[in-house]
Amino acid sequence: MRIATWNINSAKARQARLIEWLDRAEPDVVCLQETKLSDDAFLELFDEDLFRRGYRVAHHGDGRWNGVAILSRGSLDDVVRGLPGGPGFPGPEPRAVAATCDGIRIWSLYVPNGRTVDDPHFAYKLSWLAALRDVVAAEVTRGPLMTLGDFNIAPTDADVWDVAAFAGATHVTPAERAALGELTEAGLIDVLRARWPDDVVYTYWDYRQLCFPKNFGVRIDLTLTSADVAGRVRAVWVDRAARKGTGTSDHAPVIVDLDTAPDSDVGPMVPPPSGRGSAGRAGGGRSSSTGESPRRR
Repeated sequence: MRIATWNINSAKARQARLIEWLDRAEPDVVCLQETKLSDDAFLELFDEDLFRRGYRVAHHGDGRWNGVAILSRGSLDDVVRGLPGGPGFPGPEPRAVAATCDGIRIWSLYVPNGRTVDDPHFAYKLSWLAALRDVVAAEVTRGPLMTLGDFNIAPTDADVWDVAAFAGATHVTPAERAALGELTEAGLIDVLRARWPDDVVYTYWDYRQLCFPKNFGVRIDLTLTSADVAGRVRAVWVDRAARKGTGTSDHAPVIVDLDTAPDSDVGPMVPPPSGRGSAGRAGGGRSSSTGESPRRR
């Protein structure tokens, strides 16, 4: 069973790239974030292509920003749109959707960005993560669970090409990392880092300043699973090929293979980067000199 997560950064703009990737990677379940479409618009755009490939769809979006989806070639049951008990900004935003796919409870998540540490959006982010922790604590006791998506948090300094470039910015603060730690304490495992504990692994590269070819990236797209799912992992890796070329998202998909690994135990980034972002190098990165993330939603 192949399960993937990808912040597509506008499903409409990436329509051809998404369909090409589905045909190449052949995932059984896909979690998408930042579709930026309403439910009706997503189905109108993708219904025929996904139907021909055997995918059922659960989408949650309002057509402006955000938007999340789950595509499944197997079952797609007990769909929940929205994060139960989650805060709004000011009202509810389409940042979470869940479904049970072949016995696994799967959440596709787009965690709020936070913007800057003194912005009300940062407090919203922490409150949203607290609500997610409560959901995880309840659901992890009921059976296999996966929470996948763009968490907008780099778990450790090792997940940032140059932590100095993020000084004073969101995504690396102790408060955000503590909130993420509460999710793992509730019973989740970061299966990519568990499989590749010492490797340089990124999932996002800014469009600016040649960050992708230089490998100036961060790892913010996470695959957190319950222990019973983690025990089934045979491969977990970042599909860098989907980030290459023109018209692509600034994120790459993260793929988890359960029970069998069709492409063998590959990783951590495929194909491996030619450039190696290293600490202490100036320029690039996701943060600007103002300490503000360029992705403000």
